[in-house]
Amino acid sequence: MVEQEPTAGHRLGAPDTLGISTLEAGQKPPAVPSGRRAAVRVRMLDDSEEIFDVSQRASGKVLFEMVCAHLNLIEGDYFGLEFQDHRKMTVWLDLLKPIMKQIRRPKHTVLRFVVKFFPPDHGQLMEELTRYLFALQIRQDLATGRLTCTDSSAALLVSHIIQSEIGDFEETQCRQHLLNNNYIPDQMALMDKIMDFHHTHVGHTPAESDYQLLEVSRRLEMYGIRLHPAKDREGTKLSLAVAHTGVLVFQGHTRINSFNWSKVRKLSFKRKRFLIKLRPDLNSTYQDTLEFVMASRDCCKVFWKICVEYHAFFRLFEEPKPKPKPVLFSRGSSFRFSGRTQKQVMDYVKETEFKKLPFDRKHSRVQYNSALSPLPSPLHSQVPNQVSCKGYSLDFSLSLFLSLSRSIFIYLSILLFLSLFLFLFLSVLICLSLYLFHFSGSFLSPSDGAGLSVSLVNGHRRGDELNATIPSPDGQQPSPLTSPLLNDAGALRTDDEEENRRKRFPTDKAYFIAKELLTTERTYLKDLELITLSVLSKEECVPESLRKLLKSSFEPLHTYHSDFLKELEQRLALWEGRSNAHIKGDYQRIGDVMLKNTQALKMLTAQLQKHAECVGELEKACVASRRLASVCRDFELQKACYVPVNVFILRPLHRLLHYKQILERLCKHYPATQPDFRDSGTVNARSSLLAAALADVSELEAVLRDSMLKTDNYQRLLELQKDLLGVEGLAVPTREFIRLGCLSKLSGKGLQQRMFFLFSDVLLYTSRGITASNQFKVHGQLPLRGMTIRESEDEWGVPHCFTLVTPRQSLVVAASSISEMEKWMEDLKMAVDLAEDCSGPATSLLTNSHDVKSPGEWASEVESEDDLGGSRTSLERHGNSSAHHRGNTTVHVCWHRNTSVSMLDFSIATENQLSGNLLRKFKNSNGWQKLWVVFTNFSLFFYKTHQDEFPLASLPLLGYSVTVPAESENIHKDYVFKLHFKSHIYYFRSESEYSFERYAVCACGQTHTRVLFKNI
Repeated sequence: MVEQEPTAGHRLGAPDTLGISTLEAGQKPPAVPSGRRAAVRVRMLDDSEEIFDVSQRASGKVLFEMVCAHLNLIEGDYFGLEFQDHRKMTVWLDLLKPIMKQIRRPKHTVLRFVVKFFPPDHGQLMEELTRYLFALQIRQDLATGRLTCTDSSAALLVSHIIQSEIGDFEETQCRQHLLNNNYIPDQMALMDKIMDFHHTHVGHTPAESDYQLLEVSRRLEMYGIRLHPAKDREGTKLSLAVAHTGVLVFQGHTRINSFNWSKVRKLSFKRKRFLIKLRPDLNSTYQDTLEFVMASRDCCKVFWKICVEYHAFFRLFEEPKPKPKPVLFSRGSSFRFSGRTQKQVMDYVKETEFKKLPFDRKHSRVQYNSALSPLPSPLHSQVPNQVSCKGYSLDFSLSLFLSLSRSIFIYLSILLFLSLFLFLFLSVLICLSLYLFHFSGSFLSPSDGAGLSVSLVNGHRRGDELNATIPSPDGQQPSPLTSPLLNDAGALRTDDEEENRRKRFPTDKAYFIAKELLTTERTYLKDLELITLSVLSKEECVPESLRKLLKSSFEPLHTYHSDFLKELEQRLALWEGRSNAHIKGDYQRIGDVMLKNTQALKMLTAQLQKHAECVGELEKACVASRRLASVCRDFELQKACYVPVNVFILRPLHRLLHYKQILERLCKHYPATQPDFRDSGTVNARSSLLAAALADVSELEAVLRDSMLKTDNYQRLLELQKDLLGVEGLAVPTREFIRLGCLSKLSGKGLQQRMFFLFSDVLLYTSRGITASNQFKVHGQLPLRGMTIRESEDEWGVPHCFTLVTPRQSLVVAASSISEMEKWMEDLKMAVDLAEDCSGPATSLLTNSHDVKSPGEWASEVESEDDLGGSRTSLERHGNSSAHHRGNTTVHVCWHRNTSVSMLDFSIATENQLSGNLLRKFKNSNGWQKLWVVFTNFSLFFYKTHQDEFPLASLPLLGYSVTVPAESENIHKDYVFKLHFKSHIYYFRSESEYSFERYAVCACGQTHTRVLFKNI
């Protein structure tokens, strides 16, 4: 019996609020009313039964939340508890009413935990546990005959079920399993066809099998349908059902009519008659009010209630507020939907970070870790991969107690030894820190960055940096898309240290401009080393011509910039006064070093011109050699490769833009400066040196500009090709990338999130599949030639809505904000003008429809065709080549943050790359922690020091706002800016006013923040 004992969630270390689906984050479950208690039996979807001890005065909500907490279920709003009442009618448990008023004999009543709301797209289900429970529901519906379909569709569904349960196909095992388990009526006749389908699913994990099962099921006509018998006015036997689209009418198992929510004005019932009042439509032949006769008033009321709940859950943005109680008389039912709507559930799961815990797949024999959390937890190492939801037995608890008793002496001995060792270690560390602080001239003490916790970079775990994982200060497990995953163990910096630092170092703006040159040069040289020393220059599969091209392009640059960095470090050391050499001459300048550098760069023009050729040759070689493509893919997954390999290849061209910007800032600074130099004419001499260096860089940049722009566009198309499933020939010289981002597509199913890709000749719209490849599946394309765009918010009643009209079809989409809508409409109009000027024929990017069909699309064809021989899923065909593709690219960040970026944004981000030291502080922490930070590719990458080989964490900036802290935030420090996204807040502090302005401007450019600071 599940009373106040620890649930499965508590045993696994889950917080109290985990699994409470109807409460906001941070709230506690409602207190259980005191009084007499009753034992209520609940049958789960895996056919197990649990007994929950509740107060007789408790509402249905208390019991439902206890079930969700027991399962560690976050998206519990899709489910409900049903039971047979005293009239033998199957009804849903009302969450607002007391349990005992609904269940008269709790000891003899079994409640069933089942799916209540079936969404149109299972991609909207965020959690693997939720999809697993939906798969169990499909399994039940198949076995009971409620989900009817053709033989081929049934065989395909069963094949996915047994793939999840027994794994890859083995004929003897598969046949024996089918003989022992009955999934569908008349299963023996379909055994061969089931085994044929099972043979095609090799390599699918249980989670992928669940996904494919739901993909096939959702296309069936009877998916999620619960029939309610009725008759029309003529006495014809019919059945009514409700779905996310509206009210459906069936004759037998064939749908003969449907009434969309947008057409329904009112639903009501009067005695045995169920009434549907429609909105007036001149083009419709239906009457204003449709009437159906059901078996009894109770049947009418049950169906009316589920219609009200379906409409509220899928159509409303928030839970409807209760009506005020009438003073004297009540008219009509007071029933209302209780709980969160689908939109609220999805927003809640996206905004709140949960620790993803493992769960038990009762029927599965496959060894598979269901805890798909990318974040390691200390608790995960203490529990087995498969965890039972039914609780531990008495024997297990006894054995655990005896084991702990036998080991307690050993644990105490180890603890004593570790305490002694820790004391000695801390003593040595304190002495070393004092020594370093005394002799170091660094921005902060070296111990400041020693507290970085486990992080993800390109999908990799960084678990060897600390002995334990430390959660964020907000008490929630961080996400790779919402936080830098850094703890607050860094050392504190006092105001005395700040004052000493300012006395030791120069305060001239020119010094900080030169320091920016030094810090970015360090990052640039590491990027050069990555390509120069990479496997691309060592692997045998790399063609000799490509190897020579890379070597001749990068080695001279790497050698030169290594010497240039040493010269910069020496000059900055002299400028800071860390030697007495400045007494003998004027070293507080950088113009002479830059002029020497730019003149040497002009000698390397031939090498710089080869980088565009390197990108093209590498792509050709990867297309020709699968092995080389695999090598490049593995190389990009290395921790050191924090951006795509083609971006590293183009770094030397982008570096010219950085040199040009730095020289322009120095030239702008010196003429306005009037220091008391010892030598007359020093300012003029410096200005002339800087002007000459700027002229050299500008000349070199002008020579390479066209090639740089074309190669940047080509590289962007190549990266998008990796993220898209179902297109071919995307990267062609005549096509230009313009914008990508999220829009909501309006259809009969309502608003559905889609990812749009705008090019100079076509607009693609896609959706994200929950597969191993993390790619976006293309649903369709709209040619731009002949397209018109118009605002249609008033027409459809959807905020920020506009319509795309082409000669063949029209598409209604909605943006997340007015600014997003304006950006999309502006870029679309520009793209249409470009397409009109192009005289070439329109080309189709979509691959053969047979090649990109998913199993669900086959199922829809199976309803009319009975031949699926020889077919393979798109995951088998395409998934292997991109199974390890990164899931945190810019496209995926835009999907999660519901925003968009354009090629202009990419260009601005390329120009605004930055490196250097920053102090970071969490919202609820006290101290500041020193980090080495790299701004690039719309992300912040965090290192302990600039000498680290790879970043320890990353923070995508898209969607974040950049502001200065308010007075109420008590950040009484200079040069602090704040990054804010929903509940995630980070403060960053720079060392000077110039550095503050540079970091703030770069952050604004990479987060799309329009409201800049007053002093920038």
